[in-house]
Amino acid sequence: MKNLIDTAQLAADLLKKNGQTVSVSESAAGGLISAALVAIPGASAYYIGGTVIYTHDARRGLLGITETDMSGMRASTEPYALLGAQKIRAQLNTTWAIAETGASGPTGNRYGDAPGHACIAVAGPMERTLTMETGDSDREANMQAFAEAALRLLADTIAQSG
Repeated sequence: MKNLIDTAQLAADLLKKNGQTVSVSESAAGGLISAALVAIPGASAYYIGGTVIYTHDARRGLLGITETDMSGMRASTEPYALLGAQKIRAQLNTTWAIAETGASGPTGNRYGDAPGHACIAVAGPMERTLTMETGDSDREANMQAFAEAALRLLADTIAQSG
């Protein structure tokens, strides 16, 4: 968790400096992205809220993503991650949002992605996405890697937007 908090600190410092806020929608990271952001003292200045979207029911109920929104799209892709970031950002009215979707392991997901596959998106004044492949089936290690990559993408995106 120490590495996650160190990476979250970079994003937190930028958010506080800019008077900005963030929300989170995560899946395979299981709450680690939010946990790292909230672990930093003063998190209430920038962290508005987050959710773990682990099922279709959660996607519909918590993000309001409809079947129409999903037309031609599937989970564990960059477009889906970006949609999740855009939806949580709009729902919680934050400056920035992070969304993560993937397959933490030890097996792949139902879409044929290998364990260690994740797609991450940041939505805000600037939008960015990335796909990562750890090549590892270690569930815990992948969850940590996904969360760290998401926090790094947030910090880098905020820095580039400024």
